[in-house]
Amino acid sequence: MAKEAKKSIKGKWNLYQVSGNKIERKNKSCPKCGQGTFMAKHSNRWYCGMCHYSEFVSGK
Repeated sequence: MAKEAKKSIKGKWNLYQVSGNKIERKNKSCPKCGQGTFMAKHSNRWYCGMCHYSEFVSGK
């Protein structure tokens, strides 16, 4: 029998953070698509998978 690799639990709940009685988004929303679409955070940019919009982060 082969060993099974541990899979990380993925889901929409990982995109939110609960602090007190507030629910806050962890990632930014896409300015083109609207509030319902999250942008992915990469090492040097923010990226929207729906419309392919990118915002590059300047390195300081």
